Amino acid sequence: MVKKINDKSYQGGCHCKAVRFQVRIDSDSAIQCNCSICRKKGFIHYIVSREYFILLQGQEFLTTYTFNTLTAKHTFCKICGIHSFYQPRSHPEDISVNLNCLDEDILDHFSLKLFDGQNWETHINEITK
Repeated sequence: MVKKINDKSYQGGCHCKAVRFQVRIDSDSAIQCNCSICRKKGFIHYIVSREYFILLQGQEFLTTYTFNTLTAKHTFCKICGIHSFYQPRSHPEDISVNLNCLDEDILDHFSLKLFDGQNWETHINEITK
């Protein structure tokens, strides 16, 4: 059973704590993608407008990986390698936060929508914020 989440801000970051962020969460819907990179990273997507996301520290520790269409900007900490947020290809104007990188364990508050990212072009219209 999914617990109801309140409109609240949470903090999170990478493993070594060099990168820290704050995100406002006002929905109980998240996305689990099976594409090659999301599956390997263990990324659980919570997509927010940029105004709901604040990078608190660590800009200088971020580096970016891109591939394929070069639209997605996969940022990660260059010290510990953790991908705590990035600019997704599906919503390039927004930020996708990895719920596994929040300080509080709140995954049981979310309903996970499974997304077939292995067949991205066929299923992209199924993703909404």
